Amino acid sequence: MATWRSRTVALTAAAIMLTAGCGGSGSGGKDDKAAPSAPAAQESLDGAAPVADSRSGPAGQLTLADDPNLGTIVSDATGFTLYRFTKDSANPAVSACSAACAKVWPPVPSDGVTLPTGIDADLVGSVKRADGISQLTLAGLPLYRYAKDAKPGQISGDGIDGAWFASLPENTIPSPGEATGGSPDTAGAGGDTTGGTGGTGGTGGSGTTADQPGLSVAQDPELGAIVVDAKGRTLYRFTKDTDWPMTTACTGACLEKWKPAALVGKTDVEGIASKLVIPFNRPDGIKQQTLDCWPLYWFTGDKQPGDTNGQGVGGTWFAVAADGSLVKS
Repeated sequence: MATWRSRTVALTAAAIMLTAGCGGSGSGGKDDKAAPSAPAAQESLDGAAPVADSRSGPAGQLTLADDPNLGTIVSDATGFTLYRFTKDSANPAVSACSAACAKVWPPVPSDGVTLPTGIDADLVGSVKRADGISQLTLAGLPLYRYAKDAKPGQISGDGIDGAWFASLPENTIPSPGEATGGSPDTAGAGGDTTGGTGGTGGTGGSGTTADQPGLSVAQDPELGAIVVDAKGRTLYRFTKDTDWPMTTACTGACLEKWKPAALVGKTDVEGIASKLVIPFNRPDGIKQQTLDCWPLYWFTGDKQPGDTNGQGVGGTWFAVAADGSLVKS
């Protein structure tokens, strides 16, 4: 449970540029698989406990709370955690949660809100919802409570469906190179059992420099423009993963060969839209970078910057374009 106390936090627009929602096409632009629609995902949460008045009324005096796992998060005057939804957008502010979804995730009314020291008033606003409610926004993103948070301090809604997260003023943007549960330079054996050799072994990726962004685009002579990490390593997608909800099918032995990409800040990118840079909390506890909600990996079989030996392995692993779509040779 979080320890709830007011705290001065240096809150800047960059530090709370919250997740702006995944592509929603389920395809990243070029794939064949269609993702479930957002309403279907929302309705999967039906059956939550009835929403009490304390979870549906005005927020009152906002509070900055310290959670031992998440860091600083925002709560209402009674201590209930406030959440954001990755299917919403911030510019312009739009809520994608309505009908059954809004019963489970009650929108926070914007009236009567007061701010603690540490939250810039310029970052707090409202959006008129289709149901007529004026909903509180932070950095443009609508805020919600969770009906299953039974008492102040609970954060049981964080990570639900890979789309709902506690509102994190300081920690929304992870530090570049944040650990992902293993040394990035450790090569393992085993891994993907689907076979195949794939890959082009190319050298077209840019080399690593001290100034290289966490995610950028490199030109490969055979594949064209592909996404690489701060070390110039080619990043891949696994076709058995899904973007909505965000899931990974690479677990266990698979992770010996395919390492989850480290989290990067939304501003630590080049040639990539920052709104597509979204963190993913894997079921195994590893924090993994996604692009348009698709989990990204690097391949231990790539020995130097620009290698693409993972391309086409098992017919399921492919390099990634700047919009998160697959690059197939």
